[in-house]
Amino acid sequence: MKSKKNLTRFTYESAAFEGWRLCISRAGSTFTRYFPDKKFGGGKKSLAAAEKALADAKAILDGAKRVDGKLTATTVRKVEKMLADAV
Repeated sequence: MKSKKNLTRFTYESAAFEGWRLCISRAGSTFTRYFPDKKFGGGKKSLAAAEKALADAKAILDGAKRVDGKLTATTVRKVEKMLADAV
C-alpha cells in the first residue's frame, strides 16, 4: 500500500506501530490522527477509516469561516473532536 495525499503509511519492522497517519493543515492549523492496523483490524480497514476521517475533516474545513486568515476556535475544536471520535 502506498501513501496518498494527507495519508502516510507507517510500517516499521523494529517498532510496534503499523498503520496510517492522517495529517491535514489548513489556515495555520494542523490536525493529525493515527489509525493503527491492530485497532482497525488490518491495513485495508485502517486505510478506509483514515480516508473517511479525511473526507469528513475536509468537508468541515473547506466550508469553515476564517478570521484574519485563521480558522475559528470552534472549527478547530469541531475537527479535533471529529478526529478523536473517528472509528
